[in-house]
Amino acid sequence: MKIIIRTFKLQLKHTFTISRESHDVQPTLIVELQSDGFSGFGEATSNPYYNITVASMRANLEAITPFIEAHNNETPEQFWDSASALLKNDMFALCALDMAYNDLYAKKKGKKLYELWGSSPLHNPKTDYTIGIDKIDKMVMKLKEMPWPIYKIKLGTKDDIAIVTELRKHTNARFRIDANCGWTVNETINNAVALKKLGVEFLEQPMKADQWAAHKEVFKHSVLPIIADESCIIEEDVAKCHNHFHGVNIKLVKCGGLTPARRMIAEAKHFGMKTMVGCMTESTVGISAIAHLLPELDYVDMDGALLLSEDIATGVTITDGIVDYTDSNGIGAALKN
Repeated sequence: MKIIIRTFKLQLKHTFTISRESHDVQPTLIVELQSDGFSGFGEATSNPYYNITVASMRANLEAITPFIEAHNNETPEQFWDSASALLKNDMFALCALDMAYNDLYAKKKGKKLYELWGSSPLHNPKTDYTIGIDKIDKMVMKLKEMPWPIYKIKLGTKDDIAIVTELRKHTNARFRIDANCGWTVNETINNAVALKKLGVEFLEQPMKADQWAAHKEVFKHSVLPIIADESCIIEEDVAKCHNHFHGVNIKLVKCGGLTPARRMIAEAKHFGMKTMVGCMTESTVGISAIAHLLPELDYVDMDGALLLSEDIATGVTITDGIVDYTDSNGIGAALKN
């Protein structure tokens, strides 16, 4: 099996701001695995919050190239077990590698990935579209620019309720709120009351990741469901989130790829929690991979490629929140020439 590593800078349509950072360009790394005439693709973006750069991911993958070249026909689960021991300090690079291997494996089997997993896309959830933090008039403009059935609204400002109140005047769509660790316990409990009246479905990660006593307090008293994001990174975190959150938002880059994400989804369901997968601002490679998890999810946030001014790949398409698969096997993504 041969590995090819490519890096890109994805240009965003608008400056993207959350409670802790802003950016106009998103660096990303694409892994291509070649074997028996097939190519599998995987992706992971850089992330300053987790100290991940495309250079560090490339270096970590290049360091294990002999290992990658020596493997070929194991199941994705077997390959992940071996690869994770070597990349335990870089889940992002592991994600790109695991995604590419799953894609390659399904293509060799002549199936779409969700077919290989025995899933049916008949009841897939719709994806939301994210409105990043900005001046209120700019947020209204972004909303009007992209009519959509569900919006995820980034908050964590002094004007959070005013922002949602104003946005509500311009759409009947469902709202989801992501404060990216920007609130306190009291703010979360009080904001939830106001936001529920404004048609908000749930709150995502309102407080800092390690504040478990605070999460427990909010879990008990919030009138809206609370979904973990930064508190649910790897497989071991799902059990910790039980009785502290009503659901978990799993990010492939953070947990190490599709293979562990599927185990996390199954565990969350075992605990009676809602399941969600979220994206980074990534190309259609990463977004296409997420699409194959849809039959297993309650919610999904896979709008990353919609936020780009120019995509580097083809694959699944999204119209009014509904995801359409390609005819291709695997994850169904390919790099543009």
